[in-house]
Amino acid sequence: MDEVLGSHFPGRYWHRLEDGRIQCDVCPRFCKLNEGQRGLCFVRARSGDQVVLTTYGRSSGFCVDPIEKKPLNHFLPGTPILSFGTAGCNLTCKFCQNWDISKAREIDRLNDEASPGAIAEAAVRLGCRSVAFTYNDPVIFLEYAVDTAKACHAHGLKTVAVTAGYIAPEARREFFAHMDAANVDLKAFTEGFYKSLCGGHLDAVLDTLKYLKDETSVWFEITTLLIPGENDSAAEIDALSQWVAKSLGPDVPLHFTAFHPDWKMRDLPPTASSILSRARSIAKDRGIRHVYTGNVHDGNGGATWCHGCGALLIGRDWHELTAWRLTPDGRCPDCGVKLAGVFEPTPGHWGRKRLPIRLHAAAS
Repeated sequence: MDEVLGSHFPGRYWHRLEDGRIQCDVCPRFCKLNEGQRGLCFVRARSGDQVVLTTYGRSSGFCVDPIEKKPLNHFLPGTPILSFGTAGCNLTCKFCQNWDISKAREIDRLNDEASPGAIAEAAVRLGCRSVAFTYNDPVIFLEYAVDTAKACHAHGLKTVAVTAGYIAPEARREFFAHMDAANVDLKAFTEGFYKSLCGGHLDAVLDTLKYLKDETSVWFEITTLLIPGENDSAAEIDALSQWVAKSLGPDVPLHFTAFHPDWKMRDLPPTASSILSRARSIAKDRGIRHVYTGNVHDGNGGATWCHGCGALLIGRDWHELTAWRLTPDGRCPDCGVKLAGVFEPTPGHWGRKRLPIRLHAAAS
């Protein structure tokens, strides 16, 4: 573990142990820290007699994205969302697609400083409807994310967490109390996968998903990155789909996305589109109404279809809307079935573009 450097923001969710160490209680790792040590996430650390967050107010970058990129297909479609993250992660996924950010151990790379209020004000100026905590998992910068979410709500903005859901129950209550929507990365449906490839445990993520469904009003969708030979078998996809349908209900959108070789798993091939299509078919057969394919060009798998009559409701080309047939109150115009999600009377028109920004430049 590394010596603490830089500025510190008092952290929450920790307690002292009898042996003199301090235990961080934000996530199920429960890192036990001596003076000057960091947790596995690298950004929560012991300084003196408390746990501190070393990345408060510092970001690895800001970008205006289409909300469909999170991915969220049933939450304010077509609208722009201001996205940002910090550094570090509380999982050790060998296939990480954002490893340059999530695995970063140089806090000095966080060279775009921004207060929660400045982020909310920039989002308003840029015409965004929401702000996303993403790129690395916002669970580990809980205090910064919660303060920013409060500032966003004060400006009439929605908040979105893109997370692996690896968070302890007490911290989970506060974190999601300030989120309007989430995309939860359900990385696989076996404990062996989580243990060997992520350094975590499946049950903790399933508990978060059940918590979101049973105890919050957060709109959430699920993403599973299918990795050839690791979590893409028909049996595992079937088990995952059955659990989602039974435990969360048929209206929770499920995204199956394609793996590309990265980080420590560069020896595997990219996921074939046929595997994604098969997964989509299995999930739909298990009763999940809205199943999507991602990271591939698939008009059928990217579109939203009415579960009542099968009519096209929202067409998509990558992250751009190509059709919008919802009624102003979010129903199918052909059969009247209501589409689950959070919709405005008309869609946004941001398109597929991504707009990287420097926050200070956006303020000038």
